[in-house]
Amino acid sequence: MPIMDARTDAELAVAAAQAGAAVVRGMYGTQLTRFEKSAGDFATAADLEAERVILDLLRTARPGDAVTGEESGRTGADDTERMWLVDPLCGTLNYAVRNMLVAVNVALRVGSDITVAASADPFAEEVFWTDGERAHVRAGGVDEKLTPSSDSRLVDVNLDPPFPNGPGFRAVRLLADAEFAERFQPRVVSTTLAVAWVAAGRRAAYVTDGHLRDSVHFAGGIALCQAAGCVVTGLHGQPPHTGAGGLVVAADQETHTALLQMIGNQVSSDR
Repeated sequence: MPIMDARTDAELAVAAAQAGAAVVRGMYGTQLTRFEKSAGDFATAADLEAERVILDLLRTARPGDAVTGEESGRTGADDTERMWLVDPLCGTLNYAVRNMLVAVNVALRVGSDITVAASADPFAEEVFWTDGERAHVRAGGVDEKLTPSSDSRLVDVNLDPPFPNGPGFRAVRLLADAEFAERFQPRVVSTTLAVAWVAAGRRAAYVTDGHLRDSVHFAGGIALCQAAGCVVTGLHGQPPHTGAGGLVVAADQETHTALLQMIGNQVSSDR
């Protein structure tokens, strides 16, 4: 039996996210080689180095676990129920043009459940984390409980493709919705750090299209929001990762209901 690190899975997730964040912070502003992945999508040397550091830590601490990295894909045993999901730099384009709105995401799936997760902000030097039951933000070695709030009325909308529910639903159309403009103020951050901000009360909600099961980008943020007590569903109010997919995360039921109504109006208008 391989020797395992004495840290809990949650502590390990936090340490891994912090290690990746240190790389991202240290390489910020330098001339970075880009590695093209597909049209309009690329990784930088910082993505690759942050992922290497995170994976080295996880493999050393939990040698029997599998890992899926954004850049390197899946590695490890095929018969394990334990899978780490690693997004070493969420917001690569932001980072490449010297915008600090980025995140480092680490989550653990055991069976079908995300059991622990950590999302680090490299520049604020904060880590949002959950052990599956509680959700906190750690700054300066001190943990503070995450408390969702809709008071800001700020709603982040992910405008990046793919759009599997188009043309019936397009996130960009929310921004032109008169009711949306009256009730909320839109933001487009282009990193899943914004999902953690809903758990922390810094955003009222977050909306995106897409099929997000086992997503290295979203797994951690979804787990954080669920542990913090946010309302988390798919686009049409269904359980996450079912039906049409997508994601609506809201600080409270009232905000969630309002967003579902606006999304429903899009679908109805296209019929």
